[in-house]
Amino acid sequence: MVELLAAMDVRATFFMQGRWVEAYPETASRIARAGHLVGSHSFYHAPMPLLSESGLRADLAAAQRVISLLVGVESRPWFRCPFGLGWDDARVTEALTRCGYRHVGWDVVGYDWEPERSPEAIGAHVVDQVLARASDAVVLLHAWPEQTLEALPDLIGRLRVCGAEFVGVDELDRVPVAAEV
Repeated sequence: MVELLAAMDVRATFFMQGRWVEAYPETASRIARAGHLVGSHSFYHAPMPLLSESGLRADLAAAQRVISLLVGVESRPWFRCPFGLGWDDARVTEALTRCGYRHVGWDVVGYDWEPERSPEAIGAHVVDQVLARASDAVVLLHAWPEQTLEALPDLIGRLRVCGAEFVGVDELDRVPVAAEV
């Protein structure tokens, strides 16, 4: 994916899970070295509202420590709640704020984790949803489904023809908070 994004001159934001970074440190580092923005996606990928106060702090700290150590970048202030759960929970958002994070939601969901979704279906849905908006759109896609990688060239090309620019969330004037699927 890093090579494809580079070839298409696209900068993205990757929300990294701490356990994934431990398992794939070279891939995680390559993403950051390529100039993509790195945010945290927790350590365990547990639904944040289910964690205790100490569990929230421990999970956030573990992810931050691993990302900093193995990727070599600071993930703060960017955070995306696993499954989109917790962005509207005051206890979770207060814990995020205390730890120096802000939740980043999305405007368009690609549903690329669904195994039956074809690359064409992912691309058509994302392009239609982005073009239906009157403003910028943050699109939620995942790096691991094969169909996402297959969908990206056409999806990026179609949006670019319509004037879309591809940036990290740190370059946006408006960062969505809501994260409903």
